[in-house]
Amino acid sequence: MLDVTTLAAVTGSVSVIGYGLAAIGPGIGMGMIAGKAIEGTARQPELGGRLMVLMLLGIAFVEVIALLGFVLAFIQ
Repeated sequence: MLDVTTLAAVTGSVSVIGYGLAAIGPGIGMGMIAGKAIEGTARQPELGGRLMVLMLLGIAFVEVIALLGFVLAFIQ
């Protein structure tokens, strides 16, 4: 049987694993953003600079979500 301290330790570990799994979504999102920016640059090379700026801006917003999950894992 699990006693209370073991159960509390397992519950804490599960939440940290959950936050780690939550970082998978932003990782996939960043890959999709970069891939679509490369596709757009291949189709219209003259817009490459503008697409790069928009890609970096989008990746920055997605990265905030991943960092928020990382910080929440340490706060709890």
